[in-house]
Amino acid sequence: MNSKGKILVTGGTGFIGSHTTVELIQQGYEVVIIDNLSNSEEFVIDRIEQITGIRPKFYEFDLLDFNKLDSFFKENSNLVGVIHFAAAKAVGESVQIPLHYYRNNLVTMVNLLELMIKYKVTNFVFSSSCTVYGQPDELPVTENAPVKPAESPYGYTKQVNENILKDTIHSGADIKGIALRYFNPIGAHHSGLIGELPRGVPSNLMPFITQTANGLREQLSVFGDDYTTPDGSCIRDYIHVVDLAKAHIVAIERLIYAKNKNNYEMFNIGTGNGFSVFEVIKSFEKSTGKKLNYKVVARRAGDIEQIWADTTIANQELGWKAEKTLDEMTLSAWQWEQKYRAK
Repeated sequence: MNSKGKILVTGGTGFIGSHTTVELIQQGYEVVIIDNLSNSEEFVIDRIEQITGIRPKFYEFDLLDFNKLDSFFKENSNLVGVIHFAAAKAVGESVQIPLHYYRNNLVTMVNLLELMIKYKVTNFVFSSSCTVYGQPDELPVTENAPVKPAESPYGYTKQVNENILKDTIHSGADIKGIALRYFNPIGAHHSGLIGELPRGVPSNLMPFITQTANGLREQLSVFGDDYTTPDGSCIRDYIHVVDLAKAHIVAIERLIYAKNKNNYEMFNIGTGNGFSVFEVIKSFEKSTGKKLNYKVVARRAGDIEQIWADTTIANQELGWKAEKTLDEMTLSAWQWEQKYRAK
């Protein structure tokens, strides 16, 4: 089978990166991965091969290492695009160790763009986040909503990286970019072979739910039930990771085949629905038949109260739409957890 082209996926052994790699391979692309394995495991490469029948080429190093990254680009001079996931990504942790987030998330972006210009790689999809909006004034939030002061260093790095990409493009550099501002990815591949696998104690809701159900964690903490939401818990737009991965394929192809209207675009990637923490817990209990042990604790620093997406522009411009339900998300996350722990 002839390849549609070679794409670099940074952070390709991570949660979203691995699912996107699977979708790229299944769409006929050759994938090369760079990952420093700081929050992922190398066996994910084996699992990608199990699912697709094709093993992506894997480079283990840190994008902060400019010389290694330069050598990589020299060796892979025929890249048609880059999808950039690699980043430190925990809101709470970023409040505790901000300098790590600033160095890791910003310098890696600069390194990538400098070398893309040097080696004439023109198409760039950036893994951004709904955290760029802070706590929006109006819901659902559209791409035209003002970018407000970030609630966390993590959110701020996403804002700055969008500006770095936009400014680089506006400077006349031969790069076209799309920032995908996505909401809260959960769920796992239907094979149960890849899914969310955070190191240590999870900072995201879904792996904490599945690890509590599996007995790895004694209790799930619900951070606050006194928000001004219908049931008092925070509301997020949860999206199945496979739906999210497919949005990256559409975005990179929009750039490769020059369907983009501007050299820099950004799109909200979500379902357009907001679900509270308690609603996610109920969905999990319903879809899996497992009762969860949870306790309400104090609010967490950096958390915004509620946010969900207006996905109209992505639906119309990209021709993409999230398809999977919340129950499908919670069930697939549990199936992955069970399969992984049973190995």
